[in-house]
Amino acid sequence: MFNGNLSFEGKTALVTGGTRGIGRSIVDLLSDYGCRVIYTGTNKSRTIKNTMRDQRTYLQLDFSDDESINKFLMRLNKIPQIDILINNAGINIIESIDELNKNDWEKVLKVNLTGPMLLMKQVSKIMEKNNRGGKILNVSSIFGVISKAKRNAYSASKSGLIGLTRAAALDLAPYNILVNALCPGFTLTDLTASILTKKEIKSLSADVPLGRFAEESEIAKVALFLCSALNTYITGQTIVADGGVTIK
Repeated sequence: MFNGNLSFEGKTALVTGGTRGIGRSIVDLLSDYGCRVIYTGTNKSRTIKNTMRDQRTYLQLDFSDDESINKFLMRLNKIPQIDILINNAGINIIESIDELNKNDWEKVLKVNLTGPMLLMKQVSKIMEKNNRGGKILNVSSIFGVISKAKRNAYSASKSGLIGLTRAAALDLAPYNILVNALCPGFTLTDLTASILTKKEIKSLSADVPLGRFAEESEIAKVALFLCSALNTYITGQTIVADGGVTIK
Protein backbone atom coordinates (compact mmCIF):
# COMPACT_ATOMS: atom_id res chain seq x y z
CA MET A 1 0.00 0.00 0.00
CA PHE A 2 2.78 2.43 0.88
CA ASN A 3 4.43 2.56 -2.52
CA GLY A 4 5.82 5.46 -4.50
CA ASN A 5 4.36 8.91 -4.22
CA LEU A 6 1.08 7.79 -2.66
CA SER A 7 2.76 7.45 0.71
CA PHE A 8 1.82 10.20 3.15
CA GLU A 9 4.38 9.12 5.76
CA GLY A 10 5.67 12.14 7.67
CA LYS A 11 2.79 14.34 6.49
CA THR A 12 0.15 16.02 8.65
CA ALA A 13 -3.30 16.83 7.31
CA LEU A 14 -6.10 18.95 8.74
CA VAL A 15 -9.55 17.86 7.56
CA THR A 16 -12.68 19.75 8.61
CA GLY A 17 -16.01 17.95 8.73
CA GLY A 18 -14.17 14.66 9.08
CA THR A 19 -16.62 12.69 11.21
CA ARG A 20 -19.05 11.53 8.55
CA GLY A 21 -19.71 11.21 4.85
CA ILE A 22 -17.05 12.23 2.35
CA GLY A 23 -14.94 13.82 5.09
CA ARG A 24 -14.79 10.60 7.07
CA SER A 25 -13.77 8.66 3.95
CA ILE A 26 -11.00 11.17 3.27
CA VAL A 27 -9.75 10.86 6.86
CA ASP A 28 -9.79 7.05 6.62
CA LEU A 29 -7.93 7.01 3.31
CA LEU A 30 -5.25 9.48 4.39
CA SER A 31 -4.75 7.49 7.58
CA ASP A 32 -4.47 4.24 5.60
CA TYR A 33 -1.63 5.79 3.61
CA GLY A 34 0.34 6.80 6.68
CA CYS A 35 -0.75 10.40 7.18
CA ARG A 36 -1.14 12.00 10.59
CA VAL A 37 -4.65 13.44 10.52
CA ILE A 38 -6.22 16.17 12.60
CA TYR A 39 -9.94 16.12 11.87
CA THR A 40 -12.81 18.21 13.13
CA GLY A 41 -16.49 17.95 13.87
CA THR A 42 -19.04 19.94 15.80
CA ASN A 43 -19.31 17.53 18.76
CA LYS A 44 -17.31 18.64 21.78
CA SER A 45 -15.99 15.15 22.47
CA ARG A 46 -15.52 12.02 20.44
CA THR A 47 -14.33 8.51 21.19
CA ILE A 48 -11.28 7.70 19.06
CA LYS A 49 -9.78 4.28 18.55
CA ASN A 50 -6.11 4.54 17.61
CA THR A 51 -3.70 1.89 16.37
CA MET A 52 0.04 1.97 15.71
CA ARG A 53 -0.58 3.18 12.15
CA ASP A 54 -3.68 5.21 12.88
CA GLN A 55 -2.49 8.63 13.98
CA ARG A 56 -5.70 10.62 14.26
CA THR A 57 -6.53 13.55 16.49
CA TYR A 58 -10.06 14.90 16.88
CA LEU A 59 -10.68 18.58 17.60
CA GLN A 60 -14.02 20.31 18.01
CA LEU A 61 -14.80 23.08 15.54
CA ASP A 62 -18.12 24.74 14.76
CA PHE A 63 -17.79 27.40 12.08
CA SER A 64 -21.17 28.85 13.04
CA ASP A 65 -19.88 29.66 16.54
CA ASP A 66 -17.38 32.51 16.94
CA GLU A 67 -16.06 31.20 20.26
CA SER A 68 -15.42 27.77 18.76
CA ILE A 69 -13.60 29.33 15.79
CA ASN A 70 -11.41 31.52 17.99
CA LYS A 71 -10.45 28.62 20.27
CA PHE A 72 -9.59 26.47 17.29
CA LEU A 73 -7.44 29.15 15.66
CA MET A 74 -5.55 29.56 18.93
CA ARG A 75 -4.87 25.81 18.99
CA LEU A 76 -3.65 25.96 15.41
CA ASN A 77 -0.95 28.40 16.51
CA LYS A 78 0.57 25.59 18.57
CA ILE A 79 0.69 23.07 15.71
CA PRO A 80 4.14 23.26 14.10
CA GLN A 81 3.43 21.30 10.92
CA ILE A 82 0.45 21.08 8.57
CA ASP A 83 1.18 19.87 5.05
CA ILE A 84 -2.38 19.41 3.83
CA LEU A 85 -5.58 21.35 4.52
CA ILE A 86 -8.91 19.96 3.35
CA ASN A 87 -11.87 22.27 3.93
CA ASN A 88 -14.76 19.83 3.83
CA ALA A 89 -17.19 21.07 6.50
CA GLY A 90 -20.38 22.54 5.10
CA ILE A 91 -24.10 23.04 5.62
CA ASN A 92 -27.10 23.52 3.36
CA ILE A 93 -30.33 25.37 4.10
CA ILE A 94 -32.99 24.98 1.42
CA GLU A 95 -35.06 28.13 0.85
CA SER A 96 -36.36 29.87 -2.26
CA ILE A 97 -35.15 33.42 -2.86
CA ASP A 98 -38.48 34.96 -1.84
CA GLU A 99 -38.41 33.21 1.54
CA LEU A 100 -34.65 33.30 2.20
CA ASN A 101 -33.94 34.33 5.77
CA LYS A 102 -31.00 36.71 6.31
CA ASN A 103 -29.78 34.75 9.33
CA ASP A 104 -29.84 31.50 7.35
CA TRP A 105 -27.97 33.18 4.50
CA GLU A 106 -25.27 34.47 6.84
CA LYS A 107 -24.94 31.12 8.63
CA VAL A 108 -24.41 29.19 5.39
CA LEU A 109 -21.80 31.67 4.15
CA LYS A 110 -20.08 31.70 7.52
CA VAL A 111 -19.69 27.91 7.59
CA ASN A 112 -19.11 27.26 3.88
CA LEU A 113 -16.99 30.26 2.90
CA THR A 114 -15.74 32.39 5.78
CA GLY A 115 -14.59 29.37 7.81
CA PRO A 116 -12.46 27.93 5.00
CA MET A 117 -10.96 31.38 4.36
CA LEU A 118 -9.88 31.71 7.99
CA LEU A 119 -8.22 28.30 7.97
CA MET A 120 -6.53 28.93 4.62
CA LYS A 121 -5.14 32.19 5.97
CA GLN A 122 -3.67 30.60 9.09
CA VAL A 123 -2.54 27.26 7.68
CA SER A 124 -0.85 28.86 4.68
CA LYS A 125 1.33 30.82 7.12
CA ILE A 126 2.42 27.54 8.73
CA MET A 127 3.20 26.09 5.30
CA GLU A 128 5.15 29.18 4.25
CA LYS A 129 7.18 29.16 7.47
CA ASN A 130 8.11 25.49 7.07
CA ASN A 131 9.13 26.05 3.43
CA ARG A 132 7.96 22.56 2.40
CA GLY A 133 5.17 23.57 0.06
CA GLY A 134 1.70 22.22 0.74
CA LYS A 135 -1.71 21.25 -0.57
CA ILE A 136 -5.03 22.96 0.12
CA LEU A 137 -8.24 21.38 -1.11
CA ASN A 138 -11.60 23.12 -0.79
CA VAL A 139 -14.57 20.78 -1.12
CA SER A 140 -17.16 22.71 -3.08
CA SER A 141 -20.09 21.08 -4.91
CA ILE A 142 -21.61 20.70 -8.35
CA PHE A 143 -24.02 23.35 -7.06
CA GLY A 144 -21.07 25.72 -7.12
CA VAL A 145 -20.92 25.12 -10.89
CA ILE A 146 -24.59 24.63 -11.72
CA SER A 147 -27.54 25.18 -9.42
CA LYS A 148 -31.00 24.08 -8.43
CA ALA A 149 -34.11 25.77 -7.09
CA LYS A 150 -33.93 26.75 -3.42
CA ARG A 151 -30.14 26.39 -3.25
CA ASN A 152 -29.53 30.15 -3.11
CA ALA A 153 -27.24 30.41 -0.09
CA TYR A 154 -25.59 27.05 -0.75
CA SER A 155 -24.79 27.77 -4.39
CA ALA A 156 -23.55 31.26 -3.54
CA SER A 157 -21.22 29.88 -0.88
CA LYS A 158 -19.89 27.04 -3.02
CA SER A 159 -19.37 29.31 -6.04
CA GLY A 160 -17.59 31.73 -3.75
CA LEU A 161 -15.36 28.93 -2.50
CA ILE A 162 -14.29 28.22 -6.09
CA GLY A 163 -13.43 31.90 -6.57
CA LEU A 164 -11.49 31.95 -3.31
CA THR A 165 -9.60 28.85 -4.45
CA ARG A 166 -8.46 30.53 -7.65
CA ALA A 167 -7.34 33.74 -5.98
CA ALA A 168 -5.51 31.92 -3.18
CA ALA A 169 -3.79 29.65 -5.70
CA LEU A 170 -2.21 32.74 -7.27
CA ASP A 171 -1.20 34.15 -3.89
CA LEU A 172 0.39 30.90 -2.72
CA ALA A 173 2.01 29.64 -5.92
CA PRO A 174 5.38 31.28 -5.08
CA TYR A 175 5.50 29.06 -1.98
CA ASN A 176 4.70 25.88 -3.94
CA ILE A 177 1.36 25.60 -2.15
CA LEU A 178 -1.16 24.09 -4.54
CA VAL A 179 -4.80 25.10 -4.01
CA ASN A 180 -7.69 23.35 -5.74
CA ALA A 181 -11.45 22.89 -5.44
CA LEU A 182 -13.22 19.54 -5.60
CA CYS A 183 -16.88 19.49 -6.64
CA PRO A 184 -18.61 16.20 -5.81
CA GLY A 185 -21.87 15.32 -7.50
CA PHE A 186 -24.62 13.18 -6.02
CA THR A 187 -22.91 10.97 -3.44
CA LEU A 188 -24.35 8.13 -1.40
CA THR A 189 -23.59 9.05 2.21
CA ASP A 190 -25.25 8.16 5.50
CA LEU A 191 -27.05 11.50 5.29
CA THR A 192 -28.43 11.03 1.76
CA ALA A 193 -29.44 7.47 2.59
CA SER A 194 -31.37 8.72 5.62
CA ILE A 195 -33.25 11.55 3.88
CA LEU A 196 -33.86 10.02 0.44
CA THR A 197 -35.94 6.96 -0.32
CA LYS A 198 -34.61 4.28 -2.66
CA LYS A 199 -37.14 5.49 -5.20
CA GLU A 200 -35.84 9.07 -4.94
CA ILE A 201 -32.24 7.91 -5.29
CA LYS A 202 -33.18 5.89 -8.37
CA SER A 203 -34.94 8.92 -9.86
CA LEU A 204 -31.97 11.23 -9.24
CA SER A 205 -29.58 8.59 -10.59
CA ALA A 206 -31.42 8.75 -13.90
CA ASP A 207 -30.08 12.30 -14.31
CA VAL A 208 -26.49 11.07 -13.96
CA PRO A 209 -24.90 9.88 -17.24
CA LEU A 210 -23.11 7.09 -15.34
CA GLY A 211 -26.50 6.11 -13.93
CA ARG A 212 -25.66 6.06 -10.23
CA PHE A 213 -24.59 8.06 -7.19
CA ALA A 214 -20.90 8.17 -6.31
CA GLU A 215 -19.61 6.19 -3.37
CA GLU A 216 -17.90 8.25 -0.66
CA SER A 217 -14.64 6.41 -1.35
CA GLU A 218 -14.68 7.47 -5.01
CA ILE A 219 -14.68 11.14 -4.04
CA ALA A 220 -12.07 10.50 -1.35
CA LYS A 221 -9.72 8.97 -3.92
CA VAL A 222 -9.84 12.15 -6.01
CA ALA A 223 -8.99 14.15 -2.88
CA LEU A 224 -6.14 11.75 -2.12
CA PHE A 225 -4.56 12.30 -5.53
CA LEU A 226 -4.87 16.09 -5.41
CA CYS A 227 -3.20 16.17 -1.98
CA SER A 228 -0.50 13.61 -2.79
CA ALA A 229 3.03 14.01 -4.09
CA LEU A 230 1.70 12.78 -7.44
CA ASN A 231 0.12 16.21 -7.89
CA THR A 232 2.95 18.63 -8.61
CA TYR A 233 1.42 20.99 -11.18
CA ILE A 234 -2.35 21.24 -10.73
CA THR A 235 -3.38 24.41 -8.90
CA GLY A 236 -6.26 26.86 -9.04
CA GLN A 237 -8.45 24.25 -10.70
CA THR A 238 -12.01 23.07 -10.13
CA ILE A 239 -12.16 19.29 -10.33
CA VAL A 240 -15.72 18.08 -10.86
CA ALA A 241 -16.43 14.46 -9.87
CA ASP A 242 -20.10 14.08 -10.77
CA GLY A 243 -20.54 11.13 -13.12
CA GLY A 244 -21.13 13.54 -15.98
CA VAL A 245 -24.01 15.61 -14.58
CA THR A 246 -22.53 18.99 -15.48
CA ILE A 247 -21.69 18.08 -19.10
CA LYS A 248 -25.31 17.46 -20.07
